Amino acid sequence: MYEGRGARPLSTRKFVGRVLAHFLFVLLALAISLAGGMAGYEYFEGLAWRDAFLNSAMLLGGMGPVNAPVTNGGKLFAGMYALYAGLLFLIILAIMVAPVVHRIMHRFHWEEEPDR
Repeated sequence: MYEGRGARPLSTRKFVGRVLAHFLFVLLALAISLAGGMAGYEYFEGLAWRDAFLNSAMLLGGMGPVNAPVTNGGKLFAGMYALYAGLLFLIILAIMVAPVVHRIMHRFHWEEEPDR
C-alpha cells in the first residue's frame, strides 16, 4: 500500500490523496458503526431512530449513552457496543495517523541517489 524504502517519497498531491482516502475509509467505518449501533438500540431497547442515533453517536464519540438501557439484551448490547466504540476509536486514530507517520519516517530514512 505504501511505497518501499528505496522508492522516492510521494508528491504532496499524491500524499494529500492518500490522506483523503484514509479519511473517507474512516467516514465509511463510522457510518457503518453508527448504523449498527442504531439498529441495536432500536431492536434491543425499542428506541426511536432519533434516540438510537443519539445514543450510538454519543458512545462512538466517547461520551456514553444518553438513555440508560433497561432490558437485559439492551444492557448487553450497550456494553458490547461501548467496548467496540472504544476499540474503533483506537483503530480510527491509527488509520488517520498512519500516512503522516509513514511520510515522516520515509523522508527520514530515504537517501537520494548521488548524481553521477
